[in-house]
Amino acid sequence: MYIIPAIDIKDGSCVRLKKGDYATVHKVAENPYETAAAFKAAGAEYLHMVDLDGAKDGRMKNAELICDVAKSCGMKVDVGGGIRNLKAIEYYLENGVNQVVLGSVAVKNPEIVKDAVKAFGDKIIVGIDAVNGNVKSEGWIDGSDINYIELAKRMEAVGVKKFVFTDIDRDGMLTGPNIEQLDALSRAVSADIVASGGVSDINDIKNLMELEIFGAICGKSVYAGTLDLAEAVRLTKAIDYEKYFIKSELIPAVIQEKSTGKVLMVAWMNRESMQITLETGYTWFWSRSRRELWNKGATSGHLQRVIDIYSDCDNDTLLITVEQTGAACHTGRHSCFFRRLK
Repeated sequence: MYIIPAIDIKDGSCVRLKKGDYATVHKVAENPYETAAAFKAAGAEYLHMVDLDGAKDGRMKNAELICDVAKSCGMKVDVGGGIRNLKAIEYYLENGVNQVVLGSVAVKNPEIVKDAVKAFGDKIIVGIDAVNGNVKSEGWIDGSDINYIELAKRMEAVGVKKFVFTDIDRDGMLTGPNIEQLDALSRAVSADIVASGGVSDINDIKNLMELEIFGAICGKSVYAGTLDLAEAVRLTKAIDYEKYFIKSELIPAVIQEKSTGKVLMVAWMNRESMQITLETGYTWFWSRSRRELWNKGATSGHLQRVIDIYSDCDNDTLLITVEQTGAACHTGRHSCFFRRLK
């Protein structure tokens, strides 16, 4: 699970709200650039930014500042707030932002989400903000009778692959995330889930890790000092390698090309090769015939850059999505699976 610190911008300053109430706004940091640099130094790989003025007014208000931070911070930045059309999405994605979060349009104009997914793929995240399970929009001012899980299913049906879910009643309150609703959402859809709202301390992080979701956005807890960001990052990066090798000293790894979904090959990993793969970001395996570690593409140059690693429900098989350079098969074929059985 990734720890994702947050920077909310209002009138050019870093602020926080309680339960999304603009009347509770208070400054939490002087400089968004220095704040982002501190998050990076603590080990964060992702940064969540919100244009609060934009969320309320329905148009981009702090876009230039947000993009400047995104370009300079060295983290993958997603941004939400006031993004209502494809032009706004394109602006952010062309100016340093990694992903955009669509909230209000998912409720009021879902066709825009559909068009955005067609145009920008997994660069699109849908933010689902709810009170008592019902979705709110327009900076959490407008209510609706749409259930949060129903909205997620609609959005997943048009191709959305990641959701940020916020229980508004817990946002900025340090009362703990809504584990029950997050668990229900995670079970209802196959998309990645990012928890937002309520995280207070390291115990909340441990509870969220049990859900095996993609990430947790941490705002108030980091600024208030109730959560040590570096400690949280270290905790989520720690891998319990032993649980993958209970049945055997080797585990099969299915290698899948991220861009096409094509299965490229299957190889074997031991603890050491799995660890090196995670540390370097490139695939390493164990050769059963040579009894040694090997790095895919080390001699051919056909390297596999790791995008994601998943384990199956029994923790005895890995699925590794990669960016493949050249052919994956030693025969020169792109995939090792080219012989059709008729």
